[in-house]
Amino acid sequence: MRMRKYILPLCTGLLLLSACTPGQGDAAKAPVDYVNPYIGNISHLLVPCYPTLSRPNGMMRLYPNRTDYTADLMYGLPVVVPSHRGGSPMAFSPTQASGADLQPVMAYSYDLEHLTPYYWSVYLDEAGIGVEFAPATQSAVYNFRFEREGDARLVISGHNGEIKANEDGSVEGYERLGHSGTCLYVYAVADQPVKSSLPVGEKQQGLALEFGPVKTLNLQYGISYISAGQAKRNLEREISSFDVRPVAEEGRQVWNQTLGKIKVEGGREKDRTVFYTSLYRTYERMINISEDGKYWSAYDQAVHDDEGTPFYVDDWIWDTYRAVHPLRLLIEPEKELAMLRSYIRMAQQAPEKWLPTFPGVAGDSHSMNCNHAVAPLADAYAKGLTDFDLEAAFQAGYAAIHEKSLLPFTFQPAMELDRFFHEHGYYPAIPDTAKETYPQVNPGEYRQPVPVTLGSSYDFWCLAQMARALGREDDERYCRKRSLDYRNLFNPATGFFHPKNEQGEFLPDVDYGWSGGQGGRYYYDENNGWIYRWEVQHNVADLVALMGGAEPFVKGLDDLFRTPLGRSKYEFYRKFPDHTGNIGQYSAGNEPCTHLLYLYNYAGQPWKTQKRTREVIDAYYRDDLMGVPGDEDGGGMTAFVVFTLLGFYPVTPGLPAYNIGSPVFTRSVIDLGNGKTFEIEARNASFDNKYIQSATLNGVPCNKPWFSHSDLAGGGKLTLEMGPVANRQWGSDPQQAPPSK
Repeated sequence: MRMRKYILPLCTGLLLLSACTPGQGDAAKAPVDYVNPYIGNISHLLVPCYPTLSRPNGMMRLYPNRTDYTADLMYGLPVVVPSHRGGSPMAFSPTQASGADLQPVMAYSYDLEHLTPYYWSVYLDEAGIGVEFAPATQSAVYNFRFEREGDARLVISGHNGEIKANEDGSVEGYERLGHSGTCLYVYAVADQPVKSSLPVGEKQQGLALEFGPVKTLNLQYGISYISAGQAKRNLEREISSFDVRPVAEEGRQVWNQTLGKIKVEGGREKDRTVFYTSLYRTYERMINISEDGKYWSAYDQAVHDDEGTPFYVDDWIWDTYRAVHPLRLLIEPEKELAMLRSYIRMAQQAPEKWLPTFPGVAGDSHSMNCNHAVAPLADAYAKGLTDFDLEAAFQAGYAAIHEKSLLPFTFQPAMELDRFFHEHGYYPAIPDTAKETYPQVNPGEYRQPVPVTLGSSYDFWCLAQMARALGREDDERYCRKRSLDYRNLFNPATGFFHPKNEQGEFLPDVDYGWSGGQGGRYYYDENNGWIYRWEVQHNVADLVALMGGAEPFVKGLDDLFRTPLGRSKYEFYRKFPDHTGNIGQYSAGNEPCTHLLYLYNYAGQPWKTQKRTREVIDAYYRDDLMGVPGDEDGGGMTAFVVFTLLGFYPVTPGLPAYNIGSPVFTRSVIDLGNGKTFEIEARNASFDNKYIQSATLNGVPCNKPWFSHSDLAGGGKLTLEMGPVANRQWGSDPQQAPPSK
């Protein structure tokens, strides 16, 4: 891998901070030294995990301008990535080209790259330019070294804004982000005097700064979503040097402090690498866009005072409610609280007053399905993080489910299909061979009636939890009744959730592993019916009963892992490119699958959860370039990895309880703040010793495969005796099953 292969050449050439730091042996490793940003840089099918540089949850977040690790060319050097995986809308291009060879964005062949969360160096080999970079929170530094003779130039590009050189030698400009009215502002200054400047490109998409025959050029710059003047203030507040080294060293310290909130011992070297890399991934979003106590909101197109609470955006709640928000609640409660308040602010600022679903810097993209922003709000309140306006949260969540259309990837008021759903308790389907009759349906996403029904049932359950806390008895009864809507699509003859038409009939000839058109979206979404068979996180006990009891429930889970795809991989993945990381029909590469591994706990066979969690982690979450099996979505799946390696998981956000799995480390200590820690000691845990033999919780014998948030929140210790053969009696008492509603 580049990170390892090129350490020696970089240390003898560029200023490679981390790799040249003394005492980097395994015994001296700090948490950030285990982070390998290249894990997952080659995707199994869809989007790779990009090697991201930032401070934790920082506004200055970027990665190299290329498609993935195998790309032969980079296109300019990034300025910032406003939206996770969205790319940099502006670019810096150091060059010695001139005339017709000067382009707004230069293409670079590259080599000798090294990247950590806080430092990046790369050699632009054909251009003969060395590059180093380090980010602060709202600003950054680039150092360039020109090997060849000739004048040095720096092109700053944009395509939908303006860039200008000031008389004092600084440069400022902006780039419009989409059609939202949001602008990215940049202010930059170099350590060399600018000799001249000229526009570049037929439409003047760039500005070239000429510096004469210099050998080194150092650039510092700030960004803002408020103004160019604020970008300058952000830079001056954070960075005083043109040298990347102090900025990188500060970033290293911040990352070590952050990742050190969880300390692990034991396990294999690669386990620690996967663990800390996964933990680092959970800090890629949300991002704090408060600037000196103010922030730009795309939700009402105005600048606001943050009133002491930072404003966070950029979240894909369909992915992150499952594990990212519950993890952050444990180790970053102040950040999580600020993020929840930000969700409420966004709803209050938006004309419709609806909770957003995919809130970004430039507004809510309304992607995927359902309105899961209610989940982290309900989860936080249930777990004691209550210092936010629950009434406002309930109102905005209730309105989003009732007033906004539930059609996936749309932003429009409720329409006929939504009215049908609220009257009949399920979203109606049409055959995957039929032509859609409603023009409001997204032509590439279709209706997704099963996940819309199941996911909305969960959202109603979350609203019921909030209504109960508010003393809204009528609303609680209504929402709790609606939380059972999933029953309307359960087919008792097959044991699957089955699409139904408007006449109340199950559609004929549905193949749960194959039907539904591209991505199964006529019926399901990204995954097939085998996965959505288990999407009842909020009432697993009822799902067990619907399937006929514990024995058929466990058989169904076993069948999930044992049933083959039924056709060639080529054919299957053309239709289901998100349904990757397969073990039978199970998909390790998509978020709706993360909780499935823990469902054996609800049916008296937790030893199978212990087996399956280890199996999935070992097979698909590895320390290599393809070590993430699907679209990671900014912590959406890596938070699952963090929890699973520690040995527990929040199956039901909104319920203050955690399922126990199989810890990989012999000892883990989670810093909960206020001097409190939760420790997990897994005695004799190893690759083979994956099965729990016995357990104590805070010194008391524990024979149940779960523990409550109260067991954890005050500080405590879970001790597990591990062995190579399952103790099938431990945790098997049905009276000790995890709570599920």
